Amino acid sequence: RVWIPDSVEVWRVAEITRAYKDGDAILHLRLEDGSALAHPVEFQLPPLCNPDCLSGADDLVALSYLHEPAVLHSLRRRFLEANTIYTYCGIILVAINPYKPLPIYEKEVIYAYSGREMGDMDPHIFALAEEAYKQMVRFGKNQSLIISGESGAGKTASAKYAMRYFTTVGGCLCDSSMEEKVLASSPIMEAFGNAKTTRNDNSSRFGKYIEIGFSQAHVTGATIKTYLLEKSRVTFQAKAERNYHIFYQLCASAALPELQGLGLRGAETFHYTCQGQCPAAQGTNDAADLDSTRHAFSLLGVPETDQLELFGILAAILHLGNIVVKGRDRRSVPLQPTDEALGLFCALLGVEASQVMRWLCHRKLVTAGETYLKPLSRQQALDSRDALAKHMYGQVFRWMVSRVNRALRALEGHRTSIGILDIYGFEVFELNSFEQFCINYANEKLQQLFNLHVFKLEQEEYVTEEIPWVFVDFCDNQPCIELIEGRLGILDLLNEESKMPQGSDGSWAQKLYQTHLSSSYFQKPKRPRDAFVVCHFAGKKRSPSSPVEYQCDGFVEKNRDAIPEELVGLLRASKSALLAELFLEEGDGPTSLQSRRSSGPRMTGRPSRRSLPSSQKSKKSISSQFKSSLNRLMEMLGSTTPHYVRCIKPNDDKQPFVFDSRRAVEQLRACGVLETIRISASGYPSRWTYQEFLERYRALVSREELMDTDEKQICSLALERLLQDPSKYQCGKSKVFFRAGQVAQLEELRWQRLRAACVLLQRHLRGWL
Repeated sequence: RVWIPDSVEVWRVAEITRAYKDGDAILHLRLEDGSALAHPVEFQLPPLCNPDCLSGADDLVALSYLHEPAVLHSLRRRFLEANTIYTYCGIILVAINPYKPLPIYEKEVIYAYSGREMGDMDPHIFALAEEAYKQMVRFGKNQSLIISGESGAGKTASAKYAMRYFTTVGGCLCDSSMEEKVLASSPIMEAFGNAKTTRNDNSSRFGKYIEIGFSQAHVTGATIKTYLLEKSRVTFQAKAERNYHIFYQLCASAALPELQGLGLRGAETFHYTCQGQCPAAQGTNDAADLDSTRHAFSLLGVPETDQLELFGILAAILHLGNIVVKGRDRRSVPLQPTDEALGLFCALLGVEASQVMRWLCHRKLVTAGETYLKPLSRQQALDSRDALAKHMYGQVFRWMVSRVNRALRALEGHRTSIGILDIYGFEVFELNSFEQFCINYANEKLQQLFNLHVFKLEQEEYVTEEIPWVFVDFCDNQPCIELIEGRLGILDLLNEESKMPQGSDGSWAQKLYQTHLSSSYFQKPKRPRDAFVVCHFAGKKRSPSSPVEYQCDGFVEKNRDAIPEELVGLLRASKSALLAELFLEEGDGPTSLQSRRSSGPRMTGRPSRRSLPSSQKSKKSISSQFKSSLNRLMEMLGSTTPHYVRCIKPNDDKQPFVFDSRRAVEQLRACGVLETIRISASGYPSRWTYQEFLERYRALVSREELMDTDEKQICSLALERLLQDPSKYQCGKSKVFFRAGQVAQLEELRWQRLRAACVLLQRHLRGWL
């Protein structure tokens, strides 16, 4: 039986009906429906099928024939026939989104996996989490779980289950509520950072790295680092998409007595929440979700008064979007004092309406010895309004993360940690903007880290240790990363254009064409418009070096992230204590909410010299900030032992237990699963230095073997006796390498030896007593 290509199922089974000889141009086959097929043999014979007994293996490394159709068939069979969503692929855990709740995450299941070796039980996110926890405890080395996949593949859910596992098995020593606090961070982060998109009802529109600290194997606290919040969503949503969940939660709860003064109504009445024409998400209860958000805030120590003040700022953002700006002859008409949205915005934030009216429609220009007001066009005034809304929400998000971290901070610090990376998946849309470019740049860096860990280090170590090894080719994406972040790369040229007063997207596009058309990873679109194409590691076809087209429109403005200075000055001088705290700048010193409240309201008007808006200071561009934070993340991940979870989206319609083979295989090709199982199957996934081996398994070494002074010789003699089969391990120059499953066998032997020693001691002591 063989696999042949199929347009619907990608691969399908056929049986050879006539003997094949070298040189034959045709292979005679019979399909599963009984029909005959003459299959042309072009460059190579079709791949062979595995025996039926192996097709549902829980680790794809165990397959006799390792190739794309075998992997795809095994995953499909486990998913559809056994409703099993987890499968090992060597060092990777593949998790397929079932699109329905499953009863496999209760505390009883956590305790069942706790203390067990990988492979003892069915594949599970808890098994991978236990492996990371065990390695951290045994060797004192920081660990990380890198969770990746497309939007809607289940990354956020996997991160939450991993957090639940660590907080349960690493029960807190000092603060019994720390476990509850760590878990309480999830509903808050989702409310402020997640939104409904066409691909996912709960899509994370930012990246996050949650570092859980441990001391003596117990959780001591946690820290959350965030990356690239998609601020453009605050002011615009595509059709069938929504703004951030928190806005709809507030609108759905407008009738609550404590929210009466905020002027809230249904989400369909606000410009910032109605553009996607999707005020409600299927299966979501926004009012109940606000209760969860408020309860989580309370658990984290945010008082009710601060919560209500925060909700007032969010309501003000909604009213800001409803301020009417009219215009004629390229000029905006002055705002009307009777504008209801304007009045609510100013009342909620404690700012003067006259000042807001002036600075929304004018800009202050300073020339040599002269200052004058320049009226803005209607579009410029709308852009100014939206820029302020995005900046306000960005500050709210930053403040919210800092409050969560303050509640999760460990008083005594931590010795070791386990990080969980839940970051946006590779994205390709019909129109790809600045945000998609940054997201795909981040995925290029993560793929490089994966390549480095799984491929480069794997193969280089075999060479260094003089272990027999056949090299496996893989796609190195370093040239693509150089195109993006290298000298005079895409980001360099973007930052240069953003610094120029007259810099534009069109001018930037021309510089890109002049500089990079010779690169095999860069292309100019055939259609005459300002756009560019990058050949990423995975694009529309999810195969190496697939082109993704980016539209230049908006890149320069988003990269500048310019905010009207005068409007920011008004907000920083606000009577609202929380709002003033949100806009504290570096150098202002730690100012608590309480001290702001006790000092009374600040004078409104022109900002003081000490509190110049951020746009007047030396401010880094958004892409520079993102590049710096991304490099810090890569360094942090590089200093840990990584564990990989690859989340797979089985269909685009969010149907429970429906498997679209074409969509699945696209993702398998993109994330390196196929190459990984080849390496894992043919190599030695576990390796220990001789010193580490002796420290761990000294109890298994005999007295005679210890007579030797050479550590390598001692280990070699012990393994020859313990494992017996020489193909199960290899002794390198400084390390011993094990085939899959051998460390678990040594752990079992060690446990038996230590138990026998304990029983011997107990026996003699009890006899003496």
